[in-house]
Amino acid sequence: MKVQMHSVHFDADQKLLDFIQKRLDKLETFYDRVTEGEVILKLNNKDGIDNKTVEIKLLVPGATLFSQEDAASFEAAADAAADSLKRQITKHKEKIMSH
Repeated sequence: MKVQMHSVHFDADQKLLDFIQKRLDKLETFYDRVTEGEVILKLNNKDGIDNKTVEIKLLVPGATLFSQEDAASFEAAADAAADSLKRQITKHKEKIMSH
């Protein structure tokens, strides 16, 4: 899957980008028709420790799946967003299979 990564107002290190890529690649085991993805990493100005936001958009035939999560680390936010997308992919696949 081709994934574009954008980090807003900071430079994400390669280790973080590789982690997110691997996490998204695992989603393809649930549905192999994901055409591309876009990840936006940003630091938000919220009070508290959950000040890192990960937005993930996946394009699949007939739909765009999106998840946004906040967490104390980008890895945790990416994990939560990927889990949410896994549920969305499963639902989308079931909907397609039932037609």
